[in-house]
Amino acid sequence: MMSGKLRVLAVGLGNMGMSHAMAYTRIDGYEVAAVCERRIAERRLPPALEQAQRFSDYGEALKAVKPDVVSISTWSDSHAEYAIAAMEAGAHVFVEKPLADTVADAERVVAAAKRSGRKLVIGYILRHHPSWIKFIEIAKTLGSPLVFRMNLNQQSSGKQWEDHKKLLQSLSPIVDCGVHYLDVMCQITRAKATRVHALGARLTDGMKDVTLPNGMYNYGMLQVAFDDGSVGWYEAGWGPMMSETAFFVKDVIGPKGSVSIVVADEGNKDTKSADINTHTKTNRILLHHAALDAAGNLARHDETFDTQDEPDHDALCEREQRYLLKVIRENVDLSDHMADAIRSLRIALAADRSVRAGEVVTL
Repeated sequence: MMSGKLRVLAVGLGNMGMSHAMAYTRIDGYEVAAVCERRIAERRLPPALEQAQRFSDYGEALKAVKPDVVSISTWSDSHAEYAIAAMEAGAHVFVEKPLADTVADAERVVAAAKRSGRKLVIGYILRHHPSWIKFIEIAKTLGSPLVFRMNLNQQSSGKQWEDHKKLLQSLSPIVDCGVHYLDVMCQITRAKATRVHALGARLTDGMKDVTLPNGMYNYGMLQVAFDDGSVGWYEAGWGPMMSETAFFVKDVIGPKGSVSIVVADEGNKDTKSADINTHTKTNRILLHHAALDAAGNLARHDETFDTQDEPDHDALCEREQRYLLKVIRENVDLSDHMADAIRSLRIALAADRSVRAGEVVTL
């Protein structure tokens, strides 16, 4: 078991990166030794990060700091390269999802973790959310096959839309957001995905100041089939045109009933689809029982699980980093964690191929 503070190099200080960097400052087992961002000279850092060394070049930071942990929250096209370099330099790694832009690169990262003996934790934030853990636990009791109905549409404007336009230079919404919910599906069914069909729409044509790469789309929907007969649906869209009607659907249906995450105040003017806290909050979990009585009527009332006291987004980031600390200190085996990250990424990227090719993709 390790003791003492682990020196962290936090790379990328956007929304997620700053949340993670600040989380380290609240945990006794870490010290943020350095931060790295291309425009670091222009950044005003919170007081808790003011003593950290500042770097604009990742390679230079890695060499100079020799960190125990590297936290990577950069654009996804750098995740694989940065993670492998960190582990080869002797550091443990936390990397935001998706693990990489391709399955081959994700496999290279996992191979580097196994070869180096370093720990690799991927930012699947819902795995640390008590309400989502409960949701998955209940869903596993509903029998087989299962039907998954999920979405996360975001009506974004201002800075949020600017951030989404940057993401759209390399990732579609059904890849960037979809890996979370495909991971949830895979955790529940534990079956193998066999085929994926997806459609996308480019809703930005004609908009001023919006230039997207050829083939990129800001709305997508996918369907996935599993070898146990389970099927899943997921949709995600970004932009000022997106509807806030039914933007947050999280349902699992099985032979024994269904379980749903319910945002009780959806439709309220204070509930916004682009609010990052809305993406993880649940408000309550609704369990419906399918059993019938002798007269053919429902035999049991629906059950509601109150989740009002759940953690906010920053608290969830802190839970992720506490998990990383536990993994390092207790030498926890992350083989399943890493395999699951590749599994969900494989499905999401197959969906993206399906959109672009206009055909079903067999896995």
